[in-house]
Amino acid sequence: MKTTLASVAALLIASPALAQTPTLNVYTYDSFTSEWGPGPAIEEAFEAECGCDLVFTGAGDGAALLARLQLEGASTDADVVLGLDTNLTAAARDTGLFAPHGVTADLSLPVDYEDDTFLPFDWGYLAFVADKDTPPALSFIELANSDLSIVIQDPRSSTPGLGLLMWVEAVFGDEAGDVWADLADNIVTVTPGWTEAYNLFLEGEADAVLSYTTSPAYHLIGEDDDTKTAWAFEEGNYLQVEVAAKLAQTDVPELADQFMAFITTDAFQSVIPTTNWMYPATDIDLPDGFETLTVPGSGILLSAQDAADRRDAALDTWRSALSR
Repeated sequence: MKTTLASVAALLIASPALAQTPTLNVYTYDSFTSEWGPGPAIEEAFEAECGCDLVFTGAGDGAALLARLQLEGASTDADVVLGLDTNLTAAARDTGLFAPHGVTADLSLPVDYEDDTFLPFDWGYLAFVADKDTPPALSFIELANSDLSIVIQDPRSSTPGLGLLMWVEAVFGDEAGDVWADLADNIVTVTPGWTEAYNLFLEGEADAVLSYTTSPAYHLIGEDDDTKTAWAFEEGNYLQVEVAAKLAQTDVPELADQFMAFITTDAFQSVIPTTNWMYPATDIDLPDGFETLTVPGSGILLSAQDAADRRDAALDTWRSALSR
């Protein structure tokens, strides 16, 4: 009996301590949560200062995050979403699911950026990545007129795919359908997300893949392989700014606020270049190897509202052109 009473007493003492460990649920894209992505290091660093349990939930690629949140609505388990981009923020804002982040930070982006709800955590230029010995295409027209094969991502589920859609839309406008039709025979396949597309490229299924100018840094720094390059297009390369936001219905608002502020610290930002292989959103020193990367002559970025206004028509044009 004494043993039983002692055990019960120990449980009663321990239970409040266990109950006091809060959980922060962060929805993000799958590659962020992978063992080689930034998730594990960021989880360890944040938990060391928050006394909480940080749980990352992968939800496909970036564009799939918004679809999941729209489906779950106010009943979502997410406290923070991390991995939308500026092509999606207008639609995300329209859901009414998000609250202001309250973070004041000195950002280092190639464009002016102000938004009280969606906080940048990294950025990069979209580009086609290929082996250095592959004859490059230096414009969409040159790519369409070549025999080069490419893998791209679906703009309905992938933020790079949506970025490519907006890139073509921004450059060609009413002529976008003709450009897509000319590119159709170059496209080997359209994948749901970035990971599937990049793996197909690495397996030799295509000459090039839609990715980022920073992607060759992974091969150079992580694999000591300098054989990959990114193509800078004469029209300019589309800019992607990835963002995080706090859910208005979170039941741990203080913890969500703490994480949003943590995003702009060196502990978070220093992880980004060599795990997410993007540029950090604040001014920190970049690792050796980043100085070798392709830098486009100009960047293209539609405003959040312009991207939202054009998205549906651009999707219809894309589907129609690729189905010819």
